[in-house]
Amino acid sequence: MKKTATRTGILAALLGLAVTALTAVASPAHAAPVQREAATGAQAVAAYWTPERMRSAIPIEQLVKAPNLSPKDVAKGESTVIHAIPNGGGAWTGAGKIVQTAGRVFFTMGGRNASCSGDAVTSANGSVVITAGHCVKYQGAWHTNWTFAPGYNNGNTPYGTWAAKSTLTTPQWEASEDMNYDVGAAVVNPLNGQKLTDVVGAQGIAFNQARNQSMYTFGYPAAAPYDGTKLIYCSGSTITDFLLTKDHGMSCDMTGGSSGGPWFLNFSEATGAGVQASVNSFGYTFLPGYMFGPYFGADVQNLYNKAQAA
Repeated sequence: MKKTATRTGILAALLGLAVTALTAVASPAHAAPVQREAATGAQAVAAYWTPERMRSAIPIEQLVKAPNLSPKDVAKGESTVIHAIPNGGGAWTGAGKIVQTAGRVFFTMGGRNASCSGDAVTSANGSVVITAGHCVKYQGAWHTNWTFAPGYNNGNTPYGTWAAKSTLTTPQWEASEDMNYDVGAAVVNPLNGQKLTDVVGAQGIAFNQARNQSMYTFGYPAAAPYDGTKLIYCSGSTITDFLLTKDHGMSCDMTGGSSGGPWFLNFSEATGAGVQASVNSFGYTFLPGYMFGPYFGADVQNLYNKAQAA
């Protein structure tokens, strides 16, 4: 991530880019999530993502411009925690469920190969990956060749690569790229006759939870000083963004490529399991060392429900 942006930054600790004007854009309340069916078959996507293409994929934050920011509250619903059915910024050296459910996301955007992060969560269809909105769609165009590599480690994909059957995002991200709703999901195809979470397990997911709790966040930052080869994490107390969004904030130095990585409540270092309540989304160039992630309210819950029913 570049920390020397010449304009006011957004997506900075992650995107390293800038905002020249702030525009509050009205967002549809509780509108339906937006879904796109993949145009490319799973076999073609699997063949496309060679180890060389994965290694050379560009962190998406280096390819995007500044989206809209507005300091507004996110609509809430009933507090809900869906537990998975049992089945600072340093390298994660532990084990547990997180080294299987978290992974790198790869896709083609505007003719260039790019990367983000994502996480497999419990779902009725056993096939849902949660990531950031800008990791599925950007400026009117849905990313293609979208695939998920759970447990990615130094070029290795121990659990295979899972091509998206469809990708989804919130109506607010679809309409105006509102950073308060920068959440995306993918429903992945089966691989070798098995569903994703039957192979790697699943994390729980939570909505409408209390703010300002201690959390853990994970991702695969690929911009310096990181290289995308390892799972990196941060942990600590969180704040609510008091500047340009109502996102969660945490002290964390992860860089580009970590977008879409999961934030957990009640995370256990011993088991590597928790309940996901946000994703890595952006940072400010004028506030280095902080990461921000959207609040999982009613609209993100609607997104999840549509994805798990797909």
